[in-house]
Amino acid sequence: MRGEERGTELKASGGSIAVDSAGLSVLLRSWRARAGQRLGLGSPLSQVEVASELGMSERWYRELERGSIPRLDPRLLSRLAEILRLDADERAVLHFHAFGGTPYATPSHAGRPADLPVLQQLVDRQLPRPAYVTDTRWDIVTHNSAMAEWFPWVLAQDANLIRWALTDPEARGQLVDWPCHAYIYLAMVRFAMAERPDDPDLSVLLHEILQDPDCRRLWAERTCIVGNRDGHRFRLRLPHVSPSVIEVVTQVLLPAGHPGLRFVVLGDEPSSPADDN
Repeated sequence: MRGEERGTELKASGGSIAVDSAGLSVLLRSWRARAGQRLGLGSPLSQVEVASELGMSERWYRELERGSIPRLDPRLLSRLAEILRLDADERAVLHFHAFGGTPYATPSHAGRPADLPVLQQLVDRQLPRPAYVTDTRWDIVTHNSAMAEWFPWVLAQDANLIRWALTDPEARGQLVDWPCHAYIYLAMVRFAMAERPDDPDLSVLLHEILQDPDCRRLWAERTCIVGNRDGHRFRLRLPHVSPSVIEVVTQVLLPAGHPGLRFVVLGDEPSSPADDN
């Protein structure tokens, strides 16, 4: 873990706000509070209780939450994850923070791959379902015609999924229950920043997002962690496509030959067995 947590000062219309780029202190406090709720304690799991379960001193754990522990044993991390009842994405972020990000070299900005025509063919074969590919910063690398029909914003040269979803007024009308979507996208940004703490593109993107007061509030309210939206079900309001609300499920594939790229397909919401009778 880094000797001390990095922070970024962002200027906004409502004054300055401190954004904890590394975020482990914030996350540990949030996870302790949630663990206490899940255990029915009525209050956060205390630092003393966590330290005792770990077999460490209270001072040691207090310093951990301050970000001053230089190194953590993987087994200790696994035990901490069990105590705090972390899910798979949260466990990954805990390890990212402990060891300075992912051990795999992922380009900060994947850009246009040399075999883009091959990826384009795969994307086009998903028709009539919308499909697209994004890079590490969620810039649109390529898309099919259905995606462009549903979301014309992808045609822009600088089209970016996260920026559109979180800051474009159009997104707030098209994404049914927009705050729920916003929480998830912000949680994805938090995951990415833990995975690639030295990626300047992510810092710039977060700076752009947090200029929006709603996004600032949501970022401060919850410290959710989401690796990707694979399997997420949600609703869209696209009157230029359908007079009714469209229900979809997101499928996310990670091409092995292109670290950092995400291949995403918007599929139909599967019907339940009862619906087929």
